Amino acid sequence: MPDPRLTLSRQGQVAIVTIDRPDKLNALDLAMLEALDGAIAGIERDRTVLAAVLVGTGKAFSAGGDIAAWAAMPPAGFGFDWVRFGHRVFSRIAELRVPVIAALNGHALGGGLELAACADIRIAETQARLGLPETGLGMVPGWSGTQRLVHRFGAQIVRRMALGGEIFSAAEALPLGLVDQVVDTGAAPDAALAYAQRVAARGPAAVQVAKLMLASATGESGGTAVETLASMLVAKTGDLGEGVAAFGEKRAPAFKGEW
Repeated sequence: MPDPRLTLSRQGQVAIVTIDRPDKLNALDLAMLEALDGAIAGIERDRTVLAAVLVGTGKAFSAGGDIAAWAAMPPAGFGFDWVRFGHRVFSRIAELRVPVIAALNGHALGGGLELAACADIRIAETQARLGLPETGLGMVPGWSGTQRLVHRFGAQIVRRMALGGEIFSAAEALPLGLVDQVVDTGAAPDAALAYAQRVAARGPAAVQVAKLMLASATGESGGTAVETLASMLVAKTGDLGEGVAAFGEKRAPAFKGEW
């Protein structure tokens, strides 16, 4: 079902996903996760979209998971309905066909940082703070904070955030690789859109294949990238057409090995 706290819009060939719950620092609940999942699925299907932007409204990019949404869940429900579902949604973002640019208009903490980490590029405003404060609540990062973040930023940086509770400023996060660019307050949405338009101006097939290759190189894809690339290659061959035709005609295929 649509959720007014999460919107999907277009600017040319760029899709913009906006988290709009400023009174709760854009904290996510189950309904918002479901809306986010739907928005990302729509972007994936729309071949006219060549890049995407993630942004929040108000003072924060996202404060992560809404404590009120999960605190009373029984352990099984918390694990399956909250953590595992959040993993699926965030993985869909990380594996999106097109590059994703996150505009960190403010703090990205806990699940908010895990969400930002799904993006290919992160542009932070100078006042933004980044960290994984979960252990201070007796909780652990649950939306791939100890997995995807380690792949992308390195284990030691994640140790400092998850074990020591360190919170990094945007300026501190830049040399650590947590963000790719720091801009003035209020400038992140426009800067992210400009970067997304830069991506969209490049060869779409090359960009999307390059993203798959990078996912394979970093070990994040779990083989999905390899099988996707291989399937695309085979789909270009004459053998595929012959095999499908032979199946429909109930005859033995006459493969030629054409590439």
